[in-house]
Amino acid sequence: MIKVNQLSKKFGSLLAVNDVSLNVSEGEIFGLIGPDGAGKTTLIRVICGLLTPDAGEVRVLGLTDREREKGKDAGARNFGYMPQRFSLYGDLTVMENLLFFGEMYSLKKEVIIHRSEEILEITNLVAFKKRFADQLSGGMKQKLALTCALVTRPKLLILDEPTYGVDPEFRKEFWKILYQLNREGMTMLVSTPYMDEAELCTWVAFMNEGSVHVLDTPVGLKEKFPYQVWEVMADTKEPWLFGKTDGILDYSLFGDKYRLIMDKNVEAEAFIEQTLTTKGCTFSQLQKVAPSIEDVFVIMAGGK
Repeated sequence: MIKVNQLSKKFGSLLAVNDVSLNVSEGEIFGLIGPDGAGKTTLIRVICGLLTPDAGEVRVLGLTDREREKGKDAGARNFGYMPQRFSLYGDLTVMENLLFFGEMYSLKKEVIIHRSEEILEITNLVAFKKRFADQLSGGMKQKLALTCALVTRPKLLILDEPTYGVDPEFRKEFWKILYQLNREGMTMLVSTPYMDEAELCTWVAFMNEGSVHVLDTPVGLKEKFPYQVWEVMADTKEPWLFGKTDGILDYSLFGDKYRLIMDKNVEAEAFIEQTLTTKGCTFSQLQKVAPSIEDVFVIMAGGK
C-alpha cells in the first residue's frame, strides 16, 4: 500500500527525514512513533504528496507522485488524510463541511449525503450534524476530521497524531473506530506520541532525528528489549531516590512504585537492596516485570 525507499527531505540545513525506507502492507495498522521533532509529520506529508522529497521515492497504492498527479481525482479518492491540526471550516456545520469536502473530490451530492450518514453513525456524530464546527469539543472536531477523510471510502487512511491533546476516554473511543474500519479492510498509517496507542498497531517504526531506527511488531520490540525492568515499592516516595546510580539506565516513580530499567548484567535484587540500604530505606515489594513499549521508547529516545 505504501513503499518508501531511501527518502530524504531537508529544510535549509535541517535534515528532517534522513534516508528512510519502510513498507506498509494491506490490512495493517502501521504505527509511526517518536519524540517531537523526530520527522514524523514531514514524512507523512511527503507520503501524501504535500511535500516534494529531495531524494528517494514514495509509492502509494502502487503509484509514484507523478503518476498520482496524472490521475488526480481517482488517486486522491483511494486514500484519506487526517492532518495533525484541525483544518476544516468552523463557520460551517458538520454536514456542510462534509458536503464541501466531498464536492472537492467530484462526488455527487446524493452520494456524499448517503456516505456521510453512514460515517456519522460510526463516529457518533449524527446528533451534531447541524452544529457549527467551531462549537464542537476538541474530541468531536477530531471525529469530524476523520469523517471527512472517510467520505471518499478510501482503501488507505493516513493519520498524523489524530488523538493528540484530547482526553483518554476519547482516545479509547477513537481507536475503537479505527479498529472497526480496519476489520472492514482499511489499511492505516498512523503517527502517535502515545505508547499505549503504539501497542495497538500491527507494526511500529520508531523514528528519531529524521531516521527510522527500529522497525518491528510491538511484541517483537518488547521481546528484543536488551535490559531488565524492575518495580520497587519502598518506604519513601523521594522522586530522585535512584538518581545518578550506576547500573540503572532509567527510573521513574508512578504512584507508589519505582520503575527501573537496568543493565542485563546487574544482579538486580542485591543491587537494589544495597542502594536502598545506603540511602536509609527499605523495600516492601520488589519484582521483575515485562518491559512495556514505553520502556522501549524511553531507551531509544535517550540514545541508549
